[in-house]
Amino acid sequence: MNDTALEQHAFGAEVGRLLDLVVHSLYSEREIFLRELVANAADAMDRRRFEALTDPALAPPADARIRIVPDKQARTLLIADDGIGMSRQEMIDNLGTIARSGTRAFAQNLASAKPEDRPSLIGQFGVGFYSAFMVADRVEVTSRKAGSEEAFTWASDGAGQFTLAPATREAPGTDIVLHLKAEAEEYLEPMRLETVVRKWADHITVPITIAQDGTDQPANEGTALWRKSKSEVTEQNYAEFYRHLGHIFDSPWATLHWKAEGTFEYFCLLFIPGMKPFDPVDNDRESHVRLHVRRMFITDKAELLPPWLRFVAGVVDTEDLPLNVSREMLQTTPVLGRIRKALVTRVLSELKTRSKEAEDYAKFWENFGPILKEGVWEDSEHRTEIAGLLRFRSSTQEGWTSLADYVGRMQPDQDTIYYLAGDGVDALKTSPQLEGFRAKGLEVLLLTDPIDAFWPERLDTFEGKKLRSVTQAAGDLGKGEDLPDVSPLLAALKKALEAEVSDVRATARLSDSAVVLAAEESGPDLQMQRLLRRAGRAMMPAKPILEVNPRHRLIETLSGKLEDTALIEEAAATLLDLARVQEGDLPRDATAFARRVTTLLAGSLGG
Repeated sequence: MNDTALEQHAFGAEVGRLLDLVVHSLYSEREIFLRELVANAADAMDRRRFEALTDPALAPPADARIRIVPDKQARTLLIADDGIGMSRQEMIDNLGTIARSGTRAFAQNLASAKPEDRPSLIGQFGVGFYSAFMVADRVEVTSRKAGSEEAFTWASDGAGQFTLAPATREAPGTDIVLHLKAEAEEYLEPMRLETVVRKWADHITVPITIAQDGTDQPANEGTALWRKSKSEVTEQNYAEFYRHLGHIFDSPWATLHWKAEGTFEYFCLLFIPGMKPFDPVDNDRESHVRLHVRRMFITDKAELLPPWLRFVAGVVDTEDLPLNVSREMLQTTPVLGRIRKALVTRVLSELKTRSKEAEDYAKFWENFGPILKEGVWEDSEHRTEIAGLLRFRSSTQEGWTSLADYVGRMQPDQDTIYYLAGDGVDALKTSPQLEGFRAKGLEVLLLTDPIDAFWPERLDTFEGKKLRSVTQAAGDLGKGEDLPDVSPLLAALKKALEAEVSDVRATARLSDSAVVLAAEESGPDLQMQRLLRRAGRAMMPAKPILEVNPRHRLIETLSGKLEDTALIEEAAATLLDLARVQEGDLPRDATAFARRVTTLLAGSLGG
């Protein structure tokens, strides 16, 4: 190494804290460092093979593999691959900064995770390389990018900085040398290393060898699990492959394994996870099911499943695409179109079957229900089928309920499915919006996900029953009821609030509250309006309707004080702000609202 070319670099701002967390908080699970480094090496091998499809000069050697070489005398462990390699800048970007989740989120989840769950945090937060420092007090990485003659060595003791210098490597690929700590010498034993590889990487299709007595011994089975028949695969095999696939440690909630034969042939192994990932799938709306052609990995960006099934992981391996398939061809080939359709059908069928077991299905729903709802909004072909899989909280039922269950409980003359969308179940259960429905024994579904403000409009009906937000259903209650005539007060309130509301009207749907907000029957309901305002996307904000309970004592009292114009104006502003607060919003002017309430209280207490 040429010391004159040695570059000193500081780690990205969060890396030092991250290293401390990994080393000291995950120390008891240190064997996963090997899983992470082997997985990274396998990914590099896959990427090189893929690049070679369009540039044969980049093809890996015929005996390409991942080599693990322990050296007891030097107390070092080498993990070497024949993968794509890294350029100088890629080494800085990949090894000197954190590209994905930050340290704070990592630390928060680490603190709350059970000890047996902690290893999953490393894979899910994209910090696998740094796990090397659990067993090493110094790490050296020498890499040469395929297609380049240049090589560089990255080195660090994990203490806040790293060095980078020109190096030599005979062929493209990467060597990682770990200078092991004294207490980590068990990872110099070939048998111990093989145990770890068999546990975590047995199904990696890249050959892995471990040097023992001067020879490289095979360390993994290296078979494509998805091409085996179901009778040859155990639950443990599935679980191990699932964990390798996603670099996580939970167990799959559902496993779908089949071979399709006929006009075209493919093998499929899909998993529905048993837990929500710490790195939310909401941030990336693409499906990452891996596409293989004749066992060779091609891409995980073929969008084999729609965004609303992006939580599904797995592999699809087909015989009916050329190995040099281009990205453009992936978007247009009819073979992939038919595979995509078959995958969606199979996943929906599995969900429909599993949904019959309410307690088991609830586990899935609590993890991925909000994502599945997106399908109602954006997939017209499967909208009705997805709707049958949705689950909700209810104003009258405990636990989760479905649209079909709701329809089965509807009153004889009821033709509408009522729902209320908001920010939390507890708040919705006490909302004044429910008073009239509760009084008439009408069930209301309680929707609390942001997507709930949008999909009901697209679904529109279920089993012939119209879906309607209770904030737009004022006309459905109080038909035929005689209400006190407070029209002079309504006119006065409307005049005082003409800049803030589109109308002030009497309603029979309140029993305890004096006022409530409503939305026009056509157009967005209150929750959608609220979300659009928060996102800054309400170009022409809709004015709400203020509904007044003419049987409430406060309204009766105000009706007798119409001559006091100042009082009515103050009361109008206060009532509107009260209605906003009931909906979970802030008063338009919090200071003025506090002043008005204080004045009214003082007057009340003064008699």
